[in-house]
Amino acid sequence: MTLKRLFLTAAIGVSMLTGFSTAVMSHDDLDNPKDNTVQLRKQVENLTVQWRAAGAAKTKTPRHIKLLGFNDFHGQLSTGKLVGGRPVGGAAVLASYLHAAEAQAQDGSIIVHAGDFVGASPAASALLQDEPSITFLNMLANSACAQSKMSRGCNVVGTLGNHEFDEGLKEVKRLLNGGNYASGPFLENPWTGSIVPYVNANVVRTKGGQTILPPYVIKKIKDVNIGFIGAVLKGTPTIVTPTGVAGLTFKDEAASINQQVAKLKSLGIHAIVVTIHQGQAQSPSNENPTNPAGTEPTSGAIVDIVKQLDDEVDIVVSGHSHSFMNTLISNNNGKKMLVVQAFSASTAYDDIDVTIDPITQDVVEKSARVLTTWADQGPGLAPDTAVASLVQQAEAKVAPLINQAIGTAAVDITTVENSAGESAMGNLIADAQKAATGTDIALMNPGGIRAGLVAGPVTWGALFTIQPFGNTLVTMKLTGAQILTALEQQWLGQPFPRIMKSSGIAYSWDNAMPAGSRIVSGSVKINGVPLVTSQTYNVTVNNFMATGGDNFTAFKSGTNQTGGAVDLDALIAYVKSLSQPFSAAIEGRITRLN
Repeated sequence: MTLKRLFLTAAIGVSMLTGFSTAVMSHDDLDNPKDNTVQLRKQVENLTVQWRAAGAAKTKTPRHIKLLGFNDFHGQLSTGKLVGGRPVGGAAVLASYLHAAEAQAQDGSIIVHAGDFVGASPAASALLQDEPSITFLNMLANSACAQSKMSRGCNVVGTLGNHEFDEGLKEVKRLLNGGNYASGPFLENPWTGSIVPYVNANVVRTKGGQTILPPYVIKKIKDVNIGFIGAVLKGTPTIVTPTGVAGLTFKDEAASINQQVAKLKSLGIHAIVVTIHQGQAQSPSNENPTNPAGTEPTSGAIVDIVKQLDDEVDIVVSGHSHSFMNTLISNNNGKKMLVVQAFSASTAYDDIDVTIDPITQDVVEKSARVLTTWADQGPGLAPDTAVASLVQQAEAKVAPLINQAIGTAAVDITTVENSAGESAMGNLIADAQKAATGTDIALMNPGGIRAGLVAGPVTWGALFTIQPFGNTLVTMKLTGAQILTALEQQWLGQPFPRIMKSSGIAYSWDNAMPAGSRIVSGSVKINGVPLVTSQTYNVTVNNFMATGGDNFTAFKSGTNQTGGAVDLDALIAYVKSLSQPFSAAIEGRITRLN
C-alpha cells in the first residue's frame, strides 16, 4: 500500500478547511541553490541559440511555429517556489506564460513536456493521485485534443519519465485513460483521464515486445506536419522500485527513436522532434555555442544519445536532470540538433521558434530561449484564473491533513551537501529512521529527499513534501564487509556520486582514489567503534534501496529482511519526539580527503 493510499481517507474524510498553508511547499531555492540563482536565470534568458539551413532564404512561404517545452513538472500546482528569494512558477503562472507565448506564434504552437509530469509531487497533487495535475495539462489543450488525443490538430504532447512508473504500469494507464482510483473519486467523478497524447518508443512489454504507448504522434499546423517521438532513460529500472517496472523492458533510447524516425520518413514526415526524459546540466558560460569562448558539449547523458540520432531529427526537448540546456549538438554525421531543457517544477519553459518549408516539409530554421516563469513580473502578474481555481480546489481538499502542526524548526534545515556529501536534512532523516527501528545504522538514498525546511512551524504537508514516495523502512543484517561494499557503491556503477545520508556510521573517503576503492581503510566506525568486517550489524534502509534501487545492490544480499513503518511516519514521529524548537546540522559524519 502506498503512502497516498494510507493517508487519503484521513485527508478526505474530515471537513474541508478554507485556509491553505504554503508551508507545504519547499521554500528553499530550487534543486541546486549554488547553481540556480537569479543571475543564472537572467544569463540563460539572454541566450538565444540559432541555426539556419543553407538556402533557407529561398523558401517563399515558410511556416513559423512555436514549440513550448517544459519538463519535470512533478505536480507543482501550487505557488511557493523561489529562486534567489523571487517567486517562480506554479501551474497558474506557468499557464499564463504559455498562453502569452502561444499568442505570439505566427502560424501556430505546440506544447511539449518531457516526462516526470507527475510523481514525487507535493501533497495537493500526490494525495489526489496526481489527477489534478493531469487536469491542468488537459486545460492547456485545445478542442481538437478533446475530440481525439491522437488528432493532428491537438496542440499538446507528452512523454513518460521515470516517476510516472512509481506505482507501476497499471496506474499509468488508469491516470491517462480514466477510471476512479480505489479510494477516489477526488475532484472529478468519474475520472476520465488525459485528453493529451503521451508517446514512448523505448518501453515495451517484456512478453511480446509491444510498446506500452504509441511511439510517436503527428501534429499538423496549416500545411506542415511535425512528428513527435517519446523516450525515457533506459536506466529507469535502476531508479524505480522493481514493482513499478515489473514486466517491462527499457530499450536503448537512440535505437528506439531511430526506428520510429524511419517510419515517420516513410510517411513523408521530415520535421521531427524528440521529447525525452533524459538530460544533463549545461553551463551557459562555458558550453553554449553563442559564447565565442565556448564549445559544443561533447559528452554526457543526453549528448551521447543525440550523437546517435538519425539526421532527420531536428529538436530534442529533454528533462530528468532538473537543469538548464540550450545548445546545438552535432550527431555523428555532423547534423546540428537543437537540445533544450527548462530547469524543473514549473519554473521555466523552452521558447522554440521553428521555420518549416511547406514544400520539403523540413525544418529550415530553429532557435530557442529558456525563459523563467517569474511570478512577480510579466505574465506571472496575471496567473490563469481557471487553473488557479483548480489549484485552490485541490489545496482545499487536502488541507485538513497537511496543515496539521508537527513541530517547529529552529533554523533552516537544507538539503545542501558539503563537499563530502553530508547534509543537515539527510542527517535528520537518517536519525529518524535509525530511531524508528533501533538498528545500529541507517542509510538513506539522496534522491529520496525532495526538499528542505525553513525555520518556523513545520506541518505534516512540509514533511510530506520532503518524503513523498511512501517507502517503507526495511531492517536487515549485513556484515561489515557488506557495509563497505555498499559504501563503495556510492561511486561504483553510478552516473554521478550518490552519497547516502547516514546515522550511526562515520567514515572518510578519498576522492583521489578510483571508484570502488574510495573508503579510507580503518576509518569506518559504527556508533564510535571501528567496523569489523566479519561482524554482523543491524541496518535500516528503505524498501527502494533494499531491492537494489540506485544501483545499491549490496542491500539485496542482506539477511533477515523485515518491513517496517512508512518513512514519512518515522520522520513525523521523530520530529515530534525532539525538544522544540528542533534543529539538525552537518556534523562531520562523512569526511572527504582530496
